[in-house]
Amino acid sequence: MSREAPESRSAFKTWRTFTTRWSDNDAYGHVNNVVFYQWFDSAVNAWMVAQGMLDIAGGDPIALVVETRCSYFAPLEFPEDVEVGLAVAQLGRSSIHYRIGVFGAGDEQAAAQGEFVHVVVDRASRRPVEIPSGWRAKLETIS
Repeated sequence: MSREAPESRSAFKTWRTFTTRWSDNDAYGHVNNVVFYQWFDSAVNAWMVAQGMLDIAGGDPIALVVETRCSYFAPLEFPEDVEVGLAVAQLGRSSIHYRIGVFGAGDEQAAAQGEFVHVVVDRASRRPVEIPSGWRAKLETIS
C-alpha cells in the first residue's frame, strides 16, 4: 500500500489558527491524534458560523459529521501555533466533503491531513435534506 504525500498550503482555500495547549501533548511528547480531530471540527464549524450558514442553537438545517479520516506526517507539540487549512473537495445533494490540512505555523507541507464529511439534515427529523442554495454558493467559494 502506498502512502499519500503531504499536501502543500496551496491545496487549501481558507485558514484558522489554533494554539496547542499543555494538555494536548501525550506521553510521547507530541500532540495526541484526538486533538487533530478537534481542530478539524472547530475549523469547519467556525468557518460555517462565520459565513452565516450555521446557527448552532436554533438553525435549520444543521450539518452532522458522518465520516472523518486523518493521515499524519510530522509531529506537532506544545507550545506551538498550528494553521488549519480547509477546502471543499466535493459537494453532493446533501453531503459536503472537506479536505483539511494541519500545518505548523509557516510550514509549507502538512503535518497531517484528512477528510471530514458533513451531511445536511433537518434539525427535528435528522433526515438528509438538500444543501440550501445559499450554503452551496458559499461552499463553492472554497472548492
